[in-house]
Amino acid sequence: MPDLSTKPYRIGRSKTGLGLFATQPIKKGSKIIRYFGPMLDCNKKKDDAVENKYLFQISKRWTIDGSVRKNIARYINHSCKPNAESDVSVKKRKIIIRAIKNIEPGEEINYDYGTEYFKEYLKPIGCKCDACEKKRLKKAAEARAEKKQKAAGPAKPAKGKAAETSRGKTKGKAAPKSGKAKSDKVKTSKAGAKSGKTGKAAGKDSKAKTASKAAKAKSGKKAK
Repeated sequence: MPDLSTKPYRIGRSKTGLGLFATQPIKKGSKIIRYFGPMLDCNKKKDDAVENKYLFQISKRWTIDGSVRKNIARYINHSCKPNAESDVSVKKRKIIIRAIKNIEPGEEINYDYGTEYFKEYLKPIGCKCDACEKKRLKKAAEARAEKKQKAAGPAKPAKGKAAETSRGKTKGKAAPKSGKAKSDKVKTSKAGAKSGKTGKAAGKDSKAKTASKAAKAKSGKKAK
């Protein structure tokens, strides 16, 4: 195993086994490590027959076998939302891993392995990167919430609140009516009082007229 004391990374435990972690701040765009190994010619049956998880295809003809232990870059794990990428030079048959984000000390270095590798190796067992793990947890939480909602059944309206609301509405409407009734009573009583006064006045007038007629009749009799 190469000495990594002077390098900005170290090999450490990851969710998927071993991984490569930053020991120093790595700036965006900077070179991290080279991915290397024996060069395989796919036009040769012997080279084309080689199979392992560390094969990195450069072109249709050339592939790097990165399974050698000196290739520390082979410890870099896949991520669907990576902080690094593979910079492939077909002419030089060279692969450099570069940072596409600022990477802080202690952060795991990762890059996207590509669609073919994902379908062949990762999809059957399920991708374990942080992005996919968060998606799984979110879906599981949503499924649990849906089950609870189905078990509880449809939400029923609160009877107490509905009754209070209907009572409040009834009281509010009844209040103006009672006010009108009181005002009508007051008006009626006033009208009654006025009519009473008018009746008394009429009685007095009729008595006065009767007395005046009697006086005239008496005076007429005396004149005869």
